[in-house]
Amino acid sequence: MKALLLRVGIDKGCGGTLAPIFDDGSFEFVPIPESVPAPGAATFNDRIGRKGKRLSAYVPSSIKNAPMHEDPEFLTCTYGDPTLKRYYLLKLVKGDLLVFYAGLQPFATAKYNEALYIIGYFDVDNVTEFNKLSEAELTESLQRYRHNAHVKRRNSLRDLVIVAGAGNSRLLDNAILISQKKPDRRGRPMHALSPEMEALLGISGFIQRSIPPRFVAEQRNVRNLMALLASTRL
Repeated sequence: MKALLLRVGIDKGCGGTLAPIFDDGSFEFVPIPESVPAPGAATFNDRIGRKGKRLSAYVPSSIKNAPMHEDPEFLTCTYGDPTLKRYYLLKLVKGDLLVFYAGLQPFATAKYNEALYIIGYFDVDNVTEFNKLSEAELTESLQRYRHNAHVKRRNSLRDLVIVAGAGNSRLLDNAILISQKKPDRRGRPMHALSPEMEALLGISGFIQRSIPPRFVAEQRNVRNLMALLASTRL
């Protein structure tokens, strides 16, 4: 069993902001804006968050009515990618963990810092490589994964890999801090794993970018990660 850590959600480079974290450690998951028109895609103004506010309350005015790229989506628990990340997704098998982290910033609070936080995970049930599907399998997969943003697009199925979660897959109740800022080689402050997380997960280094995703492979560290995820249940 192994775990793959992957950055998702709105950020300052794609969307112009970070999602909010609140005084009690809860948060909103805010997707990135959709770059390709997708039939049926909800806008930020359409979606009501877990705190009762529209997600448009947390994004710049320029994208309040823009469609969202809801990937991962936690309704049926799917995540897809047709780019370089697909090669990492293809290393996952049933029983692995796909763990999502995102940049969050304090919302009317000084209790939490702007940082990277684990926000959810999938217990991997299956991994589907669209390039290898037969006609019948493609038809079935389009129906099964109809809530995924890439399937909604329908023009980006080439090279698409979708990971589906089962079991305890969920968006967390409370975010888990995993980063602290460190200077890179040029002296710029960048998000890296905190010393506590380095010891817990057995990996180290900068995690500001989504590429390359990071694998947790040692079983002791995977068990640590599972216990950490379980600790956030209310």
